[in-house]
Amino acid sequence: MKSQRRLENMMYFTFAVALIATLGSLFFSEVKGIAPCTLCWFIRILMYPLVMIASIAAVRRDFKQSLYMMTFSALGVGLASYHYLLQKTNIFGNDAGNACGQIPCNLEYINVFGFITIPFLALIAFIMIFMMQFYVWKKHRQ
Repeated sequence: MKSQRRLENMMYFTFAVALIATLGSLFFSEVKGIAPCTLCWFIRILMYPLVMIASIAAVRRDFKQSLYMMTFSALGVGLASYHYLLQKTNIFGNDAGNACGQIPCNLEYINVFGFITIPFLALIAFIMIFMMQFYVWKKHRQ
């Protein structure tokens, strides 16, 4: 009983994280007027469906949806990590971020404490979602 309630809470918290990340990205683009680069668009493509999947899964108590959410979030972790590395390092070359499109992917619109950028925020959200859904998936299988 207690374990079931914990799984339900994880589903609702996953929904909250995905919703906050989605609203945050919309705030940056629609309110602040920051145009998303190509990689940001792909990150959005992976994050936005998680809001719907997580909300339906939480309401229906459908713990099998955790596999889908883990897939989206794992891809998001990879993409957001790559985007963050483009911004913060020269691993891929100095001009790698400029080749992304009209908006350079290595451009930092925000930089809080020297390391918190928009891709970093997305990375943290994807990691949180993946970890919570991995927990749900693991416990539900037992």
